[in-house]
Parts: sequence; C-alpha cells; structure tokens
Amino acid sequence: MRITRFARYVFIRPFREGGFLKSVFRFPLFVSQWRSFRKQSKVPVRLADWHPCLHDATATTQFDSHYFFQSAWAARKIAHATPARHVDIGSQINLIAPLSAFVETDFVDLRPLQVSLKGLTSTRGSILQLPYTNRSVQSLSCLHVVEHIGLGRYGDALDSNGTKKACRELQRVLAAGGNLYLSLPVGVERIEFNAHRIHNTRTILDFFGELKLTEFSCVDDNGTLHENVQSSFCDEMQYALGLFHFVRLADRE
Repeated sequence: MRITRFARYVFIRPFREGGFLKSVFRFPLFVSQWRSFRKQSKVPVRLADWHPCLHDATATTQFDSHYFFQSAWAARKIAHATPARHVDIGSQINLIAPLSAFVETDFVDLRPLQVSLKGLTSTRGSILQLPYTNRSVQSLSCLHVVEHIGLGRYGDALDSNGTKKACRELQRVLAAGGNLYLSLPVGVERIEFNAHRIHNTRTILDFFGELKLTEFSCVDDNGTLHENVQSSFCDEMQYALGLFHFVRLADRE
C-alpha cells in the first residue's frame, strides 16, 4: 500500500497535473528543498512520505475563468432574488455548497451527491426528465451542463438533439415569474466530440422561446467578464461562456 501511495504521489500525480516537461524541470528544486528542510526539521521528513506539489508556486492564483465567473454571477443573482428554495441541475458542486448556506437548495444529478449538509438535498434525476411538474420551480440554475447532453461523455445515451431537449426540459419546469440561470459555451457553433458543444446565442434563445431573456453576460476568449452585453457579443468567439438570465412572465402561462 505504501509503495502504491509513493508511486501515485511522486511519479504519477505531478506529471499528470503539470505536464511531463514542466514536472521534470521542477523536480530537482523539490529534491533540493527537501534536503534543506530535512536538516532544519526536528521531525523526521522521510523520503517515503514524499508528496511533491510542483506546480503551485505561481506568481498569481490560477483559476478557470468560466467556473469562477459563473459561480460568482449565479450566487449574486440568487442571493438578490431571495427565493424560498432553489433547484440546481448538475452544476459544479463547489457552487452548490455555499448556495445551501443562504437558501434551501435541491441538487439534481444523474450522479447524486452523497453528503449530509444542512440546507442541501440531493436527488438522482436526469435533465431530460426532471422530477418536477410543469411550471413548478421558481428558482432554477444549470451551469456548464446542457452542452454535454447526448455526447456520451458521462455515460449518457447518444443524442444529437441532447442540448435542445435539456433546454426544453428546463423551460418546462420553470414557474410563472420564475428565474432560470443558465450558462454554456458560446461562439462559432460546432461540436467538439465528445467533450461539448459550442452554440450560437441565437440558437439558445430559440430553445427557450417561451421565456424572456432579462440579462446576457459573457466571459470572452481571454477570460474577461463582460456584464449586461448584447446577446450577439460572443458570436465570433471560439470558446466564450454565455450567462443567460431567463424569466417566465406571468402573462405567458
């Protein structure tokens, strides 16, 4: 077991996370620092306990601009709306945990989150067949999810209309006066099989024909957030992130 652990942390993990050449280049410094620290420490610092972290000494904090900005955007909107309950469909769990601190949150995913946390309920469910009746959800989010549906990446069935069907299902369950917070890659429309689809924003607006777009924001190809811009802002980009705030108006019931 100890040999397996040593191999995983020393020979596999660093090279997988940072790339082979970068890891090889940085490994001698790690060894040098280990030797120096071992001389200082009164506690044994054994080679058998090595756990090299070779890629964290960066000039700035590294982050994924899509996931960072979408979490900030959605959390602020949900906090401002103060719903009694919020439903999220398959978004990143690092958003779900803090949401549950200020609003009762239902998390729905094919792979349910097996955790006990006050304010959070996890339910097994498919975005293609959500466990809610028509127009019953007042506050709904689905971030960086619908672009994957039907590509087989997560063990789901192949379906060339997967994103369209997922969007229609989100639309189905949104209540009158309800808010839907949606994000997905936007730009020059294409399928990068089997990772994800990139959609033109016009296509997404067509998928949600019953709803009204109240705000569109965008994270551009350079990772910069642009708030409250025209829905066509990202049309010529390659892999931008569209942030859509939809509502269902009461008179459209």
